[in-house]
Amino acid sequence: MKLGFVTAILPELSFEEVLTVAVQEGYDCVEVMCWPKGKAERRYAGVTHIDVEKFTKKDAEQIHLLLKKYGISISALGYYPNPLAPKASEAKVHTEHLKKLIKASAILGVYKINTFVGRDWKKSVDDNWPQFLKTWKPLVKLAEKHKVKIGIENCPMFFTQDEWPGGKNLATTPAIWKRMFKAIPSKNFGLNFDPSHFVWQQMDYINPIRDFSKRIFHAHAKDLRIDTRKLNEVGIMANPNQYTDPKLPGLGSVDWGSFFSALNDINYKGAVCVEVEDRAYESTLKGRKTALRQSAIYLRQFIG
Repeated sequence: MKLGFVTAILPELSFEEVLTVAVQEGYDCVEVMCWPKGKAERRYAGVTHIDVEKFTKKDAEQIHLLLKKYGISISALGYYPNPLAPKASEAKVHTEHLKKLIKASAILGVYKINTFVGRDWKKSVDDNWPQFLKTWKPLVKLAEKHKVKIGIENCPMFFTQDEWPGGKNLATTPAIWKRMFKAIPSKNFGLNFDPSHFVWQQMDYINPIRDFSKRIFHAHAKDLRIDTRKLNEVGIMANPNQYTDPKLPGLGSVDWGSFFSALNDINYKGAVCVEVEDRAYESTLKGRKTALRQSAIYLRQFIG
């Protein structure tokens, strides 16, 4: 396994400066954010460390020179929009950029992207399904053509009132994954597995690692703490942000020893990338670098 981090936490730095931080803090790789340039719609979105808009072989050569200079690899290209947004024009923008991401990943020789399936959050899973198939069958076919693997993160994207009641990402549970992979059985369609999203859903995050061993292409290391005092005040029907807090690995409820043990059991050899969303560290660049350092120190006991 390789230890990396998601570059969204360093939006003010250039790609080369991100690589410098990776070396300084003891990381092997980075998941590089590739959002379209423009205004961010939410926290940690809108970060562009590699612009895939008109990506060329010359761009790839320059990136490889930097990777060789710093001894860091790219685990995947990342872009996390809502391709199933109810507004067709918005969904199209997201889908078209995903196509560019797939093609850029192949040109770069990374052959892996991470994203969300998306969802119309006001509709049920069943009612979302026709649009899911219409959107994702062509995207997966394009990925197959370019030999790129797509890792879908299992974040529900339901935290606040504007994402109520279903959240903005369909692929959140093993039951939905089974249905998803049955409908699109491609070997290029899999998961970017994050255990923290199962914690607040009160779900087991160990058995799915074994059950979907062939589908786990990438993993995130983010922890989560349930504030039981707040939960007892508002109950599980409240928006999750009212009783949960994203934390650095080791500061929440995830049993990281069991998590890495399960990854070892399935002979997982991919990347595990720290995703810093801990508000206690995020207000300054110095604090976010500290978060990366602290996370690397903690996780190195599980990754040699």
